[in-house]
Amino acid sequence: MSAARKAARPGRFIVLEGLDGAGTTTQTERLAAALRADGHAVMTTREPSDGPVGTQLRQALTGRLGLPHGRGPLAPETLALLFAADRTDHLHARVLPALEEGKVVLCDRYVLSSLAYQGASLPMAWVDTVNAHAVSPDLTLFIEMDPKVAARRRASRGGPSGQAEVQRQVAKQYLKAITLRSKRERIVLISGELTLPDITDACLKEARRMLARLK
Repeated sequence: MSAARKAARPGRFIVLEGLDGAGTTTQTERLAAALRADGHAVMTTREPSDGPVGTQLRQALTGRLGLPHGRGPLAPETLALLFAADRTDHLHARVLPALEEGKVVLCDRYVLSSLAYQGASLPMAWVDTVNAHAVSPDLTLFIEMDPKVAARRRASRGGPSGQAEVQRQVAKQYLKAITLRSKRERIVLISGELTLPDITDACLKEARRMLARLK
């Protein structure tokens, strides 16, 4: 657990993870609504963040920002470091203040995404090291989904359905990342084959269990 998380904080930090198309954004909002109905103060957020480094990342990921003189996209190492830098900004600008206020913070993607996506082309141990500053979540909910199903869902909402081999590799990397991080934090796998409401119910059950345990 990072030094930043050793100090007790009144709030709770929950992260939702999964392949593109797994529905993490939808489930973040649905879980937030359910927890608010339970009486919790909830803040939702996402990574990359909307901060200055996060904005650069979004530009890089959509091909609007690359190497000087048109020499191609940013190097994988640069992207990994930018994700880590954005995470630092995000923690200090939004996550940690909300935790200090006693809120439940729900974040759509976090360190596991870096380990899975950047760790697919870089040594995962190195990606883990550059994220050593990151506050450990109280709970990570990983929505596990077959890459083919995730691709169909991306296509159904107008997103790219290609890169099947890339997504298969990322799915394998996620499982490696979960094995690595499970030694330090609680990660629960949620079946993405369930219906939308049932996935929410499964996430809510785990969140309630964690919140009750940490009171």
